[in-house]
Amino acid sequence: MLEELEARRRILEFTSPGAVIWVPLELALGQVLAQDIVGAMDSPVFDNSGMDGYAVRAAEAREGALLRVGTTVQPAGGDLGLVCESGEAIRIFTGAVLPQGADAVVMQEDVEREGDYIRVMEPVEPGENIRWRGSDFCAGQKLLRRGDIMTPTRIGLLASQGIPEVPVHGKPLVQVVTTGDELVEPGAPLIPGEIYNSNSPMLQTAVEKAGAIGAASHSCDDLEELKTVLGRALAVADIVVIAGGVSVGERDFVKEALNQLGVVTEFWRVRVKPGKPFVFGRHPDGTLVFGLPGNPVSAYVTFSLFVIPVIRKMLGYEVDVGCVGLGEVSGIAAEPMSNPGDRPHYLRGVCEGGRVRLSGTQQSHAIFGLSRANCLVRLAPGQEVVPGEMLSGYGI
Repeated sequence: MLEELEARRRILEFTSPGAVIWVPLELALGQVLAQDIVGAMDSPVFDNSGMDGYAVRAAEAREGALLRVGTTVQPAGGDLGLVCESGEAIRIFTGAVLPQGADAVVMQEDVEREGDYIRVMEPVEPGENIRWRGSDFCAGQKLLRRGDIMTPTRIGLLASQGIPEVPVHGKPLVQVVTTGDELVEPGAPLIPGEIYNSNSPMLQTAVEKAGAIGAASHSCDDLEELKTVLGRALAVADIVVIAGGVSVGERDFVKEALNQLGVVTEFWRVRVKPGKPFVFGRHPDGTLVFGLPGNPVSAYVTFSLFVIPVIRKMLGYEVDVGCVGLGEVSGIAAEPMSNPGDRPHYLRGVCEGGRVRLSGTQQSHAIFGLSRANCLVRLAPGQEVVPGEMLSGYGI
């Protein structure tokens, strides 16, 4: 039985970032840059006014000075090519091109208008209220680095440079395949012995929360049907996630079906709780295949431990063997916790206000407790946690 970190290391060795594609800025939110981005032009691209007021020569704009106002106003927009002559002030607005000869802007609140003149009430220094060309950044300067996450403000930065699209790693397609004669889709009537299929919508939306594209299909416990469903999934997906049928029961056909479809099984079973029955394999076309336990909690925990790191690496995130779920969380234990078993145990917890408590029943079928959890807390074999002890966990 493989140790957890070794399993994740081997999985990540077979994982590469997705192909680089260019997407419009409005579709880039949350995606990871695949290349560095450098400035295309200076910012600001020209000297301009930071205030509504009057462009002046600072040496002449002393307190009480009387300056003649030019007949032409410089608004924001096109450069009128104005020149600020000695003894003159030119009416100017925020963002407008600074007239030649001017080296400061006196705010309109700091002057008094007297016919065709202004009287300066507050003097200005050279450069005051001016946004000089290149004062924010210069053409050729590195603005964003490969691996940066696209945020609204970074999108705004690139838009200000006239850049309409950015290079990112394409989102992987993840096909979720559920198995089991007992599973019925939500909304349909149940007969005794049947249960609703919770794994399919749960895992498909978990795929999308992780940043990938999710799709789902189902197969009964029949080898030929399972081969057909898996064959279709392998033909289109970058990752295939199978929930159920990976144990050793007489009607657990996943391993046999994968073998007949040419999938090479890299390992089966991992020393972790919940989720010991776990399969990882590769199809010759490069598709990665994960077989998860059928119990919802076990399926979600193993998805968080082993599939999410793969998705994030394909998206371009920096990922190592310690990466689990959607990032680390920490807090003080609000109650005792223990792991008397011989495998690492991922307890489902709630981290709020710097405190961590269990979310409810910790059995592998207990989906209500899972639904209340926002983190996984890893306890090593034999570990005991007392209230007040600092804990670290992983967001889910």
